[in-house]
Amino acid sequence: MSHIGLCVQFAIQSNVNDSSSSEKASQSHLGHIRVSTWPMWVLGLVIGIDTTDQSIVRGIVPQLKSAFHVGDFDIGLLLSAFVLVNGVVTLPAGYLADRWRRSRTIGTTVIGWSLISALGAAAWNFPVLVAIRGLLGFGEGITEPSANSLLADYYQLEERGRAFSIQQCLFFLGYGLGVALGGAIARNMGWRMAFLVSAIPGLFIAALAWRLREPKRGESDIARATGIQSNSEIDATSTKQPRNKLFENGFGQFVKDMLIGLKDDLKTIIAIPTMRYALVGVSALLFTVTAVGSWLPEFYERQLHVSQNASNIYFAILVAAAGIPGVIVGGYLADKWAHRIKGARMVIPAWCLLISTTLFIISYLKIGFWPTYLLQFLAFFTATLSIPSLRAGLSDAVPASLRGAGFGAFNLVSVIFGGAVAPVAVSFFSQHFGNDLRTAFLITTPPVYLGALLLLAARKHIDEDAAKIFEKVLKAMQAQATHDAQRESPPSG
Repeated sequence: MSHIGLCVQFAIQSNVNDSSSSEKASQSHLGHIRVSTWPMWVLGLVIGIDTTDQSIVRGIVPQLKSAFHVGDFDIGLLLSAFVLVNGVVTLPAGYLADRWRRSRTIGTTVIGWSLISALGAAAWNFPVLVAIRGLLGFGEGITEPSANSLLADYYQLEERGRAFSIQQCLFFLGYGLGVALGGAIARNMGWRMAFLVSAIPGLFIAALAWRLREPKRGESDIARATGIQSNSEIDATSTKQPRNKLFENGFGQFVKDMLIGLKDDLKTIIAIPTMRYALVGVSALLFTVTAVGSWLPEFYERQLHVSQNASNIYFAILVAAAGIPGVIVGGYLADKWAHRIKGARMVIPAWCLLISTTLFIISYLKIGFWPTYLLQFLAFFTATLSIPSLRAGLSDAVPASLRGAGFGAFNLVSVIFGGAVAPVAVSFFSQHFGNDLRTAFLITTPPVYLGALLLLAARKHIDEDAAKIFEKVLKAMQAQATHDAQRESPPSG
C-alpha cells in the first residue's frame, strides 16, 4: 500500500468509527503543515487594489457634484453602480471557481478592471461615468469567490483566521488609501486624474496573481488529516476537476451545465445550517457597514463642519489605524479560540457586532467631533475583529468542492444588501430629512443587531458542519486508499 494509503488507513481507523470521534479529530492538529504566507499577501493585494479603486469615488464626491451638477441620490447611485454587474457574475464566478484555474482567472480579471478604471477618466457625462463604474462590478464578483476558495485550500483550519486577516488588512488599507488619494489628486489635478491611480499597480498585482500555484481542491483538508501535502489530482471531496477549455462542448452546453450545476450547488449550500444563519447575518452586517462607510467623510464635513481635506484624512486614519489592527487581532482570536469555545467562529463576530453597533449609535448623537471620532474609532476596531472569524467560519462549514459557490453566495448577499441597497438608502433618508446624515445613520444602523443575534444562533451548528466535512474528506481518502491497495496488490492465481 502507498504511503498516503497507510496514513489514510491510520486516520480513518482512528477517526471514523463514529461521528463523535470525527468531531474530536476535527478539533485537533492532526497533520499541521506550515504553508508560505506569500499566497495570502498576493490575494490580499488583489482585494486591496480593487477596494482602492472602488473608494476613489468616495474621496471626490464634491468635485463630481460640481462637475456634473448632481446631488446625494445621484452619488449614491454611482457608489452602487457596480452592483448590477457584480450581482450577475458572482454566482457563475463561484461555479467556475470550483471547476477552473482560480489563480489565472484572478490575474486576468485584475488586468481587465485596471483598464476599465482608467477609462473612467474619459467620461463626458454622469450617465457614462455611472456605466463605466458599473462595469467594474465584474472585478470583485469574479475575484472574491476564487480568492477565498484559494485561501481555504492553501491554509488549514488553524491558520485560516490569519490568512483572512491579512487579506482584510489590505482591504481596509485600500479603502482608506482610495479615499485619501482620490481626494488629494482631485483637489490638485482634477477628478479625472484620480481614476488613473490604481491602473498601473493593478497590472503589477495581476502578474503576481497569475504566477500563484494552483492548489488541489481540499488540499489543506487532506494535509490536516494525513500530515502530508497532497499531490493527488483527485479532489478530496468531489470528482469535479479544473477544466482546460472553458467551452470545450460549446457555449450553449456550457450555459446549460452551469445553470444545472449552480442549482445543485446552491441547494447543497443552503442545506448547510451554518450557511443559512450566516448569510442572513452577513446581510444585516454589510448593510450597515457599507451604509456608514460610504458616507462617513461627508458626515464629518456636513454634520461636524470639518473641511473636505481633513474629513478624508480622518476617514483614512479611521480605516487604517482601527481596521487593520482590528482584523489582525481578529485573525489571532479566530485561530486561538477556534477549538476552545463552542462555535467560536460565529460567537466572536456576534459579540463584536453587538458592541460595535452600540458604539456607533452613541457616536451619532450631538456630542462634538472628537468624542464622535473616538467612539467611531473604537466601534470600527471592534467591528473589524469579526471579519476573519466570519470568513474562516464559512470556509470551515462548506466543502472544498463548493467553496467557490459558497463565497459566491456570500458575495451576492454582500452586494445586494451592502453595496446596492445601503448607499442608496442612506442618500434617500439624508435627502428626506434635509441632507441630515446623522438621522440617516440612526435609521440604517439598528439592523446589525438582528444580524448579530442570527450569528449567535449559528454557533450550535458550525462545529457539527465542520466535522461533517472532515469526515467526508476521510471517507473520500479511504476510498482512494482502497483503490490504491487493489491496484498495487498482485493479481491472484
